[in-house]
Amino acid sequence: MELVEGTATVDDVDEFVATLADIAADHGVTVQAFDARYVVSRRHLERAVELADRERARGEAIARDRAVEILLYAAGRRQITRALELGVDEGETPVVVLVDDDGDGDGDERAASEAVTDLLAPAETLGAYDEERVREFFEVGDAELAATDATLEDLVLERVALLVVER
Repeated sequence: MELVEGTATVDDVDEFVATLADIAADHGVTVQAFDARYVVSRRHLERAVELADRERARGEAIARDRAVEILLYAAGRRQITRALELGVDEGETPVVVLVDDDGDGDGDERAASEAVTDLLAPAETLGAYDEERVREFFEVGDAELAATDATLEDLVLERVALLVVER
């Protein structure tokens, strides 16, 4: 799995997503863009990929498309429309784009990552999440934070893992 960081200037979300889909198809990989303000860490996305792939291997995927499945797990949500909040929107957005071989070993992550890099203005975005935005989206309240010594990242990873249980 490779992560490409930067700032995306998106005039048309559908066109941007189609461009990412073309890159994915051209290189035999999965490509999924995330609004970096919601991504608490690399581990957040690694865990989403692990769980999405595990459920797909069991034949229990929520979505038909692997990129959408990963998005659902990263969001800890079964509803695609709610999970899309973690995706890109029109305008200028700090992004983290996940590029991952589809699992058959034939994908070219490096070439796909380079193609994605060409779409973005360089910027370090991973780890620069918006704590208030993350807490609101993942419904992490003051009481929960006060009741544990877990970090916000720990609590988000828990939400990601709970998607499997909430079936």
